[in-house]
Amino acid sequence: MDVTIEDAMVHPFVRELVEYGEVKGEAKAVLMILDGRKIQVPFEARRRILACTDQETLKTWIERALVATSVDELFD
Repeated sequence: MDVTIEDAMVHPFVRELVEYGEVKGEAKAVLMILDGRKIQVPFEARRRILACTDQETLKTWIERALVATSVDELFD
């Protein structure tokens, strides 16, 4: 019997792993955008970004990273 991705997503463990991967990818996207825009990210800010597990917060930070002139503007 073949298992589809949709079938696998029914299992809480698989769903949790997928969500974890999405969160980590979004956090890395924030850092990549800031790096690409040559904005310095201090260690504590980097740690805060990578530790965030709230997808809505990360999406907000991605949007802000596109226009911010400093890392402090992410957290305002």
